[in-house]
Amino acid sequence: MAPSIWQILIVAVLVVLLFGRGKISGVMGDVAKGIKSFKKGMQDDDTPSSTATKRVGEPGDDARDVTPTAEKKDA
Repeated sequence: MAPSIWQILIVAVLVVLLFGRGKISGVMGDVAKGIKSFKKGMQDDDTPSSTATKRVGEPGDDARDVTPTAEKKDA
């Protein structure tokens, strides 16, 4: 059973009366900003970063060997 046009109009009028036109337009603006931010984030994720493609142990790698060793005590 699909809603008729009259039912949709009544719900739309009730929503406008409850929230007001200003609040609805503000919410829609926030939704649009969220979508733009999401798209920008997706584009940023597609670009490979230099640290993600670098392999450990390649020349220029600043990582040091940090294997645990016995500490010497100065006495």
